[in-house]
Amino acid sequence: MPVLIDPGTDVARVLAGRLQARRLELGWSREALGERAAVSPATLRVFERSGQVSLRRLVRLADALGMRDELEHLFLPRPVVSLDELAERGQRRQRGR
Repeated sequence: MPVLIDPGTDVARVLAGRLQARRLELGWSREALGERAAVSPATLRVFERSGQVSLRRLVRLADALGMRDELEHLFLPRPVVSLDELAERGQRRQRGR
């Protein structure tokens, strides 16, 4: 199960740390990942240290690391459940007090 990020934490830096951990897990240098993702090693170094990177480059890095599916699940619309569906599930609607 993935570790969730605490509220108030700099999400960009956490994601950068996770990307760096994945890169190291694969045994890749910044140069190797940069070559695979068409991102300069200097840009990758800045991202790993600060969390700053363009969305386009983040997508290319995720692709190179085989993690694009994770990005594609961001910001998907949440399913809307109607009151009828809730009733069918046996859940009861309660009044606020």
